Amino acid sequence: MVKLLNSDEQSKQRKLQSWREWKDDATTWGIKLGGISVMLIIVLIFFYLLWIALPLFFSAHIEPAQRIQNSALAAGNTQHLLMNEHATIGAKLTDHAQALFFNLSDGQLLNTTSILQPGQHVSSFAVGDAFSNQFGYGLTEGSVWLTQVEFKVHFEGDERQVVPSFYAKYPEPLEIQAEPVSVFGYRDGEEQLTVVSAHNDALVIASFSKEVSFLDETVELDKTTVTLPLTAAVKKILIGPNQHWVYVLTHKDQLLVYNIADLAEIEPPQQVSLVQAGDHVTQLAFLTGSISLMVGTEQGHVTQWFLVRDAQERNHLRQIRALDTGLKQIVSMAVEHRRKGLVVSDDQGQMSLLYTTSDLLLLTESVATQPLRAMSFSPRADVLLSEIGDGVFLQFHIDNEHPEISWQALWGKVWYESYPEPDYVWQSSSADNDFEPKLSLTPLSFGTFKAAFYAMLIAIPLAVFGAIYTAYFMAPKMRTVVKPTIEIMEALPTVVLGFLAGLWLAPVIELYMPAIFSLLLFLPLVILGFGFFWQSLPEQIQHRIPEGWHGALLIPVILLVGYVAFAMSHTVENLFFNGDMRVWLTDDLGIDFDQRNALIIGIAMGFAVIPTIFSIAEDAIFSVPRHLTNGSLALGATTWQTMVKVVLPTASPGIFSGVMMGFGRAVGETMIVLMATGNTPIMDMNIFEGMRTLAANIAVEMPEAEVASTHFRVLFLAALVLFLFTFVLNTLAEIVRQRLRNKYGKM
Repeated sequence: MVKLLNSDEQSKQRKLQSWREWKDDATTWGIKLGGISVMLIIVLIFFYLLWIALPLFFSAHIEPAQRIQNSALAAGNTQHLLMNEHATIGAKLTDHAQALFFNLSDGQLLNTTSILQPGQHVSSFAVGDAFSNQFGYGLTEGSVWLTQVEFKVHFEGDERQVVPSFYAKYPEPLEIQAEPVSVFGYRDGEEQLTVVSAHNDALVIASFSKEVSFLDETVELDKTTVTLPLTAAVKKILIGPNQHWVYVLTHKDQLLVYNIADLAEIEPPQQVSLVQAGDHVTQLAFLTGSISLMVGTEQGHVTQWFLVRDAQERNHLRQIRALDTGLKQIVSMAVEHRRKGLVVSDDQGQMSLLYTTSDLLLLTESVATQPLRAMSFSPRADVLLSEIGDGVFLQFHIDNEHPEISWQALWGKVWYESYPEPDYVWQSSSADNDFEPKLSLTPLSFGTFKAAFYAMLIAIPLAVFGAIYTAYFMAPKMRTVVKPTIEIMEALPTVVLGFLAGLWLAPVIELYMPAIFSLLLFLPLVILGFGFFWQSLPEQIQHRIPEGWHGALLIPVILLVGYVAFAMSHTVENLFFNGDMRVWLTDDLGIDFDQRNALIIGIAMGFAVIPTIFSIAEDAIFSVPRHLTNGSLALGATTWQTMVKVVLPTASPGIFSGVMMGFGRAVGETMIVLMATGNTPIMDMNIFEGMRTLAANIAVEMPEAEVASTHFRVLFLAALVLFLFTFVLNTLAEIVRQRLRNKYGKM
């Protein structure tokens, strides 16, 4: 019997239906708008990270700033050029021991200073430390003046004033030999001063120990002199920063390397040929830090050399890299003050900007029609000053913010200064201003995958097998307790897990290592043995336990095995590992052990990842249609056959989705890795050593990074790499999961 509605009721029904349709449409559009907003935010995050990191790969640029010409600046031959911090004042050191200071904006001569006394004549010039503006002049009387240039800043009201000065560091010239000093080198430190000169067939090493008077703070020098034989004429002498190594360049383009750490026992020098036959050395200078020697040649080659320690702990000078310049004969060279970059020019007026760590030729340009006699960087490396004629200078502005970065520097092996071989290294900072930043993302990426690998190694078996048992074998009432309990574990803050792992779990595992490995080895065997034991019991005993509750029987078994393992730990350690398993691993097996290691990360991060994998995998298994399993059982298959051949293949996309989601979370985890590992960026799969991940590295170093610096942008690049990887993993997992829902939702 059909009930007829009156017009009012029909109108009311239409309004109600319209209201429902409106709510459905609003909900649909709200969900769509939410999804679009999420995707838009993800895209914006991606482009923001890319925008910050992209300047790392911009090319260098050099632009002519101005031409300076002043006849007053033509006095004397130029020995060295230099500038103050902000490149407002330039200085020209001449062969008459004079310093000509001039304004870089208009070339106006500010003042001229000389250190020579009446009757003194200059015979040579040497750079002690160009990065601290220390220079020396050899005299015809056999002594040397050691000088320094300073640019002192003071304020007159609100106006900033720069006062340049050129002065002798010691009140009198230092006596070295009886003959004129034709070639010499020196290095002045806080406690020691070393001057090395060459004349005739001898190398004279004068070492001065320095003592500061407590009364008037004057410096007293105690001199020790050693003379060594020479077999070739000398072109240049350089001394290393610790005053242990002396580099002597001969006219035969041989470099003699002396170890003068012990003046009483100086061994014969190493002899190194810096060029191939037919080529000649035209420029030799220290790179920033005075560890590497940069060599420029007549054929336009530029090479980097430094001392490398061999297996016998002996240092040998080796060519590390050859930098392509595309130039002709190298006639001048300038080195940056604070980075490992340099500029070289040839006899055709061409200039090449180079960087050693990244092994890059940044640019090559023709900047003049005649050779550049001398060149110098400003301390900030944004201005280059060069001389092309008597009293004629060219000034250039340089845009070269991030020369340290190249594909090789980020992902390949790099031979860093003082390292025995090329390696992947992350070391972004140091207390030393001459430090060479090492910004390889390879050890961080390796650490990320290592942490995720060990976490998944522990999480996947526990989560997947737990999901199989919970969804298919466990009693429904027990499942209603177990499943929410495991899923609520996901709400635990990772900082709490990391805190517990670092301060409690790591010391416990170190103290009870035999117990941990005993559990890993024997616990699965005990569980299998208990299963066989249970099956052998009479049926009346087995039937006392309701179907699906058998898993509860394992709880006391596991607790008992754990108790026995920990109780016997020290006894086992004394019997098999000489009382200390950690020492046994290191001494007998050669396996390094750190308290906070990958095993700790595997357990702690695995504990955090298990709920994600378990929840998705359990839902996938539980959602397998009942008519499939019932049909399999009706055809005679056992419960396990049905599980293996019907349930798991059907649920495999969901299980895969859960594993991928867990892996994505493990890759992006920060706090657990940060607090529970040694946080050292090493590349070693040893489970007893730590690692540093991309996420942990960003968390540690971002607060210390200078905004817009290379370090800052590389951290954003690391975030971009991590973002792309986790985004791809999570997207793939969600696609698989959605296909699973679409496939089985219609059944």
